[in-house]
Amino acid sequence: MAEPDQPSIARMIDFWLGGEHHYPVDVAAARAFEEAYAPCAVIFRALRAFLGRAVRSIADAGVDSFLVFGAGVPTRGNVHEVAPEATVLYTDVDPVTIRLGQRILAGSDRAGYGFGDATDIGTIDPAQLHRFVPGWGRRPVGVVFLGLAAFLDDETLARTLGELYEAVAPGSFLAVDFDAEELAAYPRALAMMGPMFRLRPPSAFGPLLGRWEPGADGIVPVARWRPDGEPADVPDAFFGAVATKPVA
Repeated sequence: MAEPDQPSIARMIDFWLGGEHHYPVDVAAARAFEEAYAPCAVIFRALRAFLGRAVRSIADAGVDSFLVFGAGVPTRGNVHEVAPEATVLYTDVDPVTIRLGQRILAGSDRAGYGFGDATDIGTIDPAQLHRFVPGWGRRPVGVVFLGLAAFLDDETLARTLGELYEAVAPGSFLAVDFDAEELAAYPRALAMMGPMFRLRPPSAFGPLLGRWEPGADGIVPVARWRPDGEPADVPDAFFGAVATKPVA
């Protein structure tokens, strides 16, 4: 694969997680962002740890297939590594990230990677969906929706989560996160995220879920969602939840 000349947030996160699937352009961008907001690495590690705990909880509930939106680099504790008995379809909209993911997962019979726009489920290849998320719409699945809410306005986010709710079978789960207002105090870092990036107060998170029902843990800072021992001491930049579509 040719070395890209533009950084990718997915590969920057891989760098912050201690991964190996990034390029010098990503490291430079990550270092520049750290100068504006220092605790990037610990925050994204806390978010990845939340992903792991959320996926384990969904798998423990009997779900054995996952659909992941905005998947980024499929390693460093991503879904198929946390739930190795499950099948997983990773999706993204960035072609470079998709090709990288396909290269990493080449030869796997339990995890695949393809194009998928969370705001339009119809963009997912039906053959991939059938292979890696068997029984889509008829059997409970786990939907992973991390790192996306901040890039969607309220109307689009609510519509998207509503459409996902309609598409999945009862008994399905949604792992989701929201960006709180932590970066508001760091205007240089906030500007680097671009004009589409949205911070929200915690009071806004619940209504945006629509009919998805958060579990008893609620919507809380990710480090405090079912922590393994003492919660990590990190800023409350991300809030997360695991919500369900109840069985009637």
